[in-house]
Amino acid sequence: MKLVTWDIDGTLVDSHAIIMDSMAAGLAAAALPPLPTAAVSGIVGLSLPVAVATLLPESDEATREKVVQGYRNAYFSARSTAESPLFPGARDLLDRLAAREDVLMAVATGKSRKGLDALIRTHDLAGYFATTQCADDHPSKPAPGMVLACLSDTGIDAADAVMIGDTSFDMLMARNAGVDGIGVAWGHHPASALTAAGAVAVARDFAELSRLLDARLRA
Repeated sequence: MKLVTWDIDGTLVDSHAIIMDSMAAGLAAAALPPLPTAAVSGIVGLSLPVAVATLLPESDEATREKVVQGYRNAYFSARSTAESPLFPGARDLLDRLAAREDVLMAVATGKSRKGLDALIRTHDLAGYFATTQCADDHPSKPAPGMVLACLSDTGIDAADAVMIGDTSFDMLMARNAGVDGIGVAWGHHPASALTAAGAVAVARDFAELSRLLDARLRA
């Protein structure tokens, strides 16, 4: 058996707009000015409290908590009217992998359990994943805990697993867990950052990702 573990934001779903809007709302809730888009994109993938602390290293704990709560309030308010869409090609590849008897799939995401469960319901993804790991239950990426839990839950060795993600945190998490990481170039971090973080390959679109996975699964 092989294990394919997915990041969510920026990898399977296009959540850029909702993340940017929610962070702007979180900063406003703490009476802070907005930050450049590139700065916010740079922390996507980290657990929310860690992301905010990284963005605001000079702020106190009370200010950071206001940003975190403001982000969460804005995110779930926006999610009720405009869910992050699946990227074109994502569903087809998920369907192909789900149909294989020699492949299991999993999720390792910086989203909260509430956010992850809601997204899975919205996109009718229940049943695709053998296990789902999120920020509520593990240290933030790039700590290896989420990937190690996916391996443990499925009983699959690290040598037979791959992590797919759009950020350097995903690739570092994979490397820290002893798993190969494949980056995707359509998310929040550039391909150069993914390669520098240890990606064994970077796909430019889902067609290329499908070819990379086919080659990996044959091996």
